[in-house]
Amino acid sequence: MNDFVNGFWGYFIAIIAVGGILWCLWLLYTQRRWLGTQTVSSEVGDTGHVWDGDLTELNHPVPRWWTWMYLLLCVFALGYLALMPGLGSFGGMLGFTTAREVAGNQARLAEEIKPIYARYAAMPMPEVAADPGAREIGQRLFLNNCAQCHGSDAQGGPGFPNLADKDWLGAGTPEYIQATITQGRTGIMPPWKGAIDPKAAGDIAQYVRSLSGLAADPVRVFRGKRDFDTYCVACHGVDGKGNRDLGAPNLTDATWLYGSSEAAIVRTILEGRANTMPAHETILTPEQIRLLAAWVWGLSNAAGGQAGAQGQP
Repeated sequence: MNDFVNGFWGYFIAIIAVGGILWCLWLLYTQRRWLGTQTVSSEVGDTGHVWDGDLTELNHPVPRWWTWMYLLLCVFALGYLALMPGLGSFGGMLGFTTAREVAGNQARLAEEIKPIYARYAAMPMPEVAADPGAREIGQRLFLNNCAQCHGSDAQGGPGFPNLADKDWLGAGTPEYIQATITQGRTGIMPPWKGAIDPKAAGDIAQYVRSLSGLAADPVRVFRGKRDFDTYCVACHGVDGKGNRDLGAPNLTDATWLYGSSEAAIVRTILEGRANTMPAHETILTPEQIRLLAAWVWGLSNAAGGQAGAQGQP
């Protein structure tokens, strides 16, 4: 309630909240005879409305307990707004925030589950990847935090890399995967439409397709190689096999993040690509990240990969 990006809404909510309470108090004050402060008749009044001959509408005085109940509720509301966040940007005298409550719950949970992860702390990552208990935990962490992008089978989709093969933009080691999960990663292919026209981009796409054995026009491949050597070798290398230090992908294999058609490659060349792997250091504990990284690493490695496959649902 107190984290509006515009101060107007804080005042707006505060005015509505306090105004509603004051209106209730004013309404009760105007009818204060119900509290017994004024002498009124306690007899049931007759409105004079009669239906079906004998069905008379009466006017019963409001019960005194009902009025006191509303007064106490108004007092409670004022006290709540003074102690808790509810008046726009005012955080309340108790300083309560849901973010602090969530952080406290996470800290308590981390302490409760710490013994579960303690047994894996001294184990090398390959051994963690081969441990049945660690695999089960790692898989659950993956399904809860990673499957939304990479799929429940970890084989990714358009724009999201396959984590179950051996094709890695980076080192692909357990430590690299752990660092990526912890800190996140941003991959950028710059747009070239200011320097390369669509026809030349199509020729480069034909050359790139030829590198991985896909059907390509030989004449356009010849022209495309010339432009590739001019614009692309700095990142992807003379042989097109990429550069892991830069995160530039290998263009000679059968792995395509956005598709291998000429149109898809041309779009990548002209418009560029920007992918972000969000950091999870504020979502998962270091112990959880370590087990998750071990599980992911195990998917694409010999012994760990077989063990990881057995842990699939």
